[in-house]
Amino acid sequence: MQLKTLILPLFLTLPLAGCGLVYKVDIPQGNYIEEKQVSQLRRGMSPEQVRFLLGNPMSLDGFNSDRWVYLYYFKPGRGEVEQKQLILNFTNNALVSITGDYSAPEAFEQGL
Repeated sequence: MQLKTLILPLFLTLPLAGCGLVYKVDIPQGNYIEEKQVSQLRRGMSPEQVRFLLGNPMSLDGFNSDRWVYLYYFKPGRGEVEQKQLILNFTNNALVSITGDYSAPEAFEQGL
């Protein structure tokens, strides 16, 4: 009888003990781009060179194939959501501008 009175409260409290330990999955989506990759971009680079450096863009504008959009979205299990975007514009198959959350590197204007 005494053993039952000790085991019963244990079984009732075990499910409640794990409630604060729920694991939440990190959700990364898109292109993760580092500053060191962006710092290698130069005016006049071809689309092939940019694709080699950064990978395929997340979004190509259906009406303007000279505008490439790299998007990154990261939702951690706990914490703040992180979003970044990099927009590259080409003219005559040459990179001409960088906009978005990354700034153009100082050497960008020097070209190739």
